[in-house]
Amino acid sequence: MNLILEEISKKNKKVFKNFFDKHYEELVVYANGYLFDKDSSEDIVQEIFIYIWEHASKLNIETSLRGYLYVMVRNRCFNYLKSIKITDNLELLDFNVNLITEYVFNSNPTSEEDKTIVYHQILKIIESLPEKMQQVVKFKFLHNYKYSEIAEELDISVNTVKTQLKRAKNKITEMIIILILLFQVNQY
Repeated sequence: MNLILEEISKKNKKVFKNFFDKHYEELVVYANGYLFDKDSSEDIVQEIFIYIWEHASKLNIETSLRGYLYVMVRNRCFNYLKSIKITDNLELLDFNVNLITEYVFNSNPTSEEDKTIVYHQILKIIESLPEKMQQVVKFKFLHNYKYSEIAEELDISVNTVKTQLKRAKNKITEMIIILILLFQVNQY
């Protein structure tokens, strides 16, 4: 058994704290690469450390402990993303599915099925955004609010609205590109 795990299984708080301090931030950054939501990323990483604290004596790690942590984070991120419930009661993305698919595919998608896949992936991505960012996106594109109206509605500055929209656009675009690349790889 790994010496660190052995000490953690003995409930050695000092070893656990050092282990936590050494890996926590890098694992949150790694999780955030999947989720684009720092709070959820922190929650997942904390849950993993709690799991390790509670189950250290039962863990049988044949690779490196660090590698094991990364696999746990990745798997929990995937499970979290799968668990997100998609609701499109607001028909939020009808305004730009064609625009985004043209951008991502560099041409019109070849079928309605491609559009549907991209549409649902965009919904998942938006639902995974932080709550305030979701609200800004919905006000802007569903209700066609002006920046000043969104700022007033959410009690934030116009610059914050612009920043949130820019970040949302970047996150959505990054995730769509990743999904399309995965989609293309799976076709071969």
